[in-house]
Amino acid sequence: MDQPSIAARKSLKRKLEHDSLEGRDDRKFRAAEAEAEPDTTGQDLALEIQAHVDILNSTFSSLEADRAAAKRASHFLSQLAKNEEIVNLIVDCGAVPALVMHLMAPPPLRGESTPKQYEHEVEKESAFALGLIAVKPEHQQLIVDAGALSHLVDLLRRHKSSSNSRAINGVIRRAADAITNLAHENNVIKTCVRIEGGIPPLVELLEFVDVKVQRAAAGALRTLAFKNDENKNQIVQCNALPTLILMLQSEDPTVHCEAVGVIGNLVHSSPNIKKEVLLAGALQPVIGLLSCSESQREAALLLGQFAAADSDCKVHIVQRGAVRPLIDMLESPDAQIKEMSAFALGRLAQEMHNQAGIAHSGGIVPLLKLLESKNGSLQHNAAFALYGLADNEDNVAELVKVGGFQKLQDGEFIVQATKDCVDKTLKRLEEKVHGQVLNHLLYLMRVAEKSVQGQIALALAHLCAPDDRKAIFLDNNGLELLLGLLESGNQMQQHAGAAALYKLAAKTTSVSLLDAAPLSPTPQVYLGEQFVNNPTLSDVTFLVEGKRFYAHRICLLASSDAFRAMFDGGYRERDAKDVEIPNIRWDVFELMMRFIYTGSVDVDIEVAQDLLRAADQYLLEGLKLLCEYTIAQDISVENVSLMYELSEGFNARSLMEACILFIFEQFDKLSSKPWCSHLIQHILPEVRDYFTKALTKPIQANLKQV
Repeated sequence: MDQPSIAARKSLKRKLEHDSLEGRDDRKFRAAEAEAEPDTTGQDLALEIQAHVDILNSTFSSLEADRAAAKRASHFLSQLAKNEEIVNLIVDCGAVPALVMHLMAPPPLRGESTPKQYEHEVEKESAFALGLIAVKPEHQQLIVDAGALSHLVDLLRRHKSSSNSRAINGVIRRAADAITNLAHENNVIKTCVRIEGGIPPLVELLEFVDVKVQRAAAGALRTLAFKNDENKNQIVQCNALPTLILMLQSEDPTVHCEAVGVIGNLVHSSPNIKKEVLLAGALQPVIGLLSCSESQREAALLLGQFAAADSDCKVHIVQRGAVRPLIDMLESPDAQIKEMSAFALGRLAQEMHNQAGIAHSGGIVPLLKLLESKNGSLQHNAAFALYGLADNEDNVAELVKVGGFQKLQDGEFIVQATKDCVDKTLKRLEEKVHGQVLNHLLYLMRVAEKSVQGQIALALAHLCAPDDRKAIFLDNNGLELLLGLLESGNQMQQHAGAAALYKLAAKTTSVSLLDAAPLSPTPQVYLGEQFVNNPTLSDVTFLVEGKRFYAHRICLLASSDAFRAMFDGGYRERDAKDVEIPNIRWDVFELMMRFIYTGSVDVDIEVAQDLLRAADQYLLEGLKLLCEYTIAQDISVENVSLMYELSEGFNARSLMEACILFIFEQFDKLSSKPWCSHLIQHILPEVRDYFTKALTKPIQANLKQV
């Protein structure tokens, strides 16, 4: 058995005059008329409790003096039991069996014909005390084992043998409350109440003339029905539904709050009872309760349960006016009300026309706002509702327009189930961004406010199909919108713009320097490794750092335009036997020549920049790519600005693109750097040029993308 929280246990001891029924805690207790609590403190308390227990044990008779003494003693214990810290002491003093005994009327005196003294009063105080003791779950079974249930059930029937009076009403109400507390979260005791015959009189009491008795009976049935199928079935078989549905329409909020709680527990995980409740006419009264602050949470939960029954019911709930109040409830200050309304809307949103209706009635924005909640259940119900709404193409543009994509993508979700639901929603949006939906978004991107245009461009960068990217970002100005966000002074917009551009690059870049080494250049004339710096058949010698490097003109002529110009043009190197190389180190020159002779070379990061300079000087594009790839592996937040300058200096386009992609990918970290804004402004022309070229050429197949 689950142990109730401290807060839940305290709520069971509310005073009788406090008639409002808050929350879904079935274990509520309406405490006694306001009276001063016994002046008993310190070490004498146990002795005084024991003395009152002894009085109860010795006064079970119809004598007036005994009845008066028993009433005082039971009242003393009931008032004392309001203090939960004293309850264990009361039990330890043997109060439970004494109180159970006084749940019965004592045998009448011989020849007695006048009304009994304090009739029903002692029983009422005893039931009240036992109900308070039952707040602590460890005492529930003790009370039942003492025989309390049969006596409490008998008290429920007292209205049949006596005329209506305040005393009878009080004892019946206390008996119903005691049963509520005894059975709270204790399925064994719930079953015992049914076996003792407690359900039929409780159902009868739903029609009792006293409203407080009606409410107490409903509270007991609510507890007995919770997760106990046999009890549910008997409550329905006793014909409780018609009366409960009438109670839903009571002008007293405390009455319809209890009634909707009973019905909610009856239909929970019980499809057959759910159908009977709907056939009995509960739907419209429950919808009516959405406007009552005391009952709207229970009503929303119940509508969510109804909506799971069949698609017709989903439609009927909407047709009967539930959507507008449910959406209004999404902005309630009460988290539980928001959660239940989101739950109901999520169920309703499983039907196509409901999806459009909920969105049209303004449901999208408050549901998106709930994604920011720190309450995991509330967040999940909102996410599930949005997942349903995203299934309808009519809603996609509205979701994107109000920034829904960003909230779904960037949200911090507490439980894994919510993360999975959001991922499915994003996937659903991606599947629908084509045809009429895409045309609608493009129209809005042309005519809507600038902020809305930006939201749409951001979303489309992530959601669009590759084949649509040119139409969106060049033909309809989407690229300029993203670049505008990057230039804005708003850091959140800059971050979103950078992320969108990075995603767009993934759809447009054929090969990533960061993920795969470039392909080797088209084979020319490779003499092979054995001819590197080999005097055999050498017809030209290079002087590098005072050392000779033997080379072969045929290999050099085939390698680049620079060498062809050197040896075929009017330069002095054409006929020179020795060619001096003044600005390249020996190890760098040797690597360059090794590439020329073999078509490949391992480029170490230590020499990559010097080798890039040499490759650029001698127009060796294949070697440049290898160097750019190696250098790109070393890009970091600290050096990306210098790397970009390096790419500009040597026209290293691949390295430049790698720097641009890195800036977009790591923008969160870069944005805090003082030089970041200057760097962004500096790269914008190249970014624009990069995307313009990439978006106008088809994606190459079979090449690894970013």
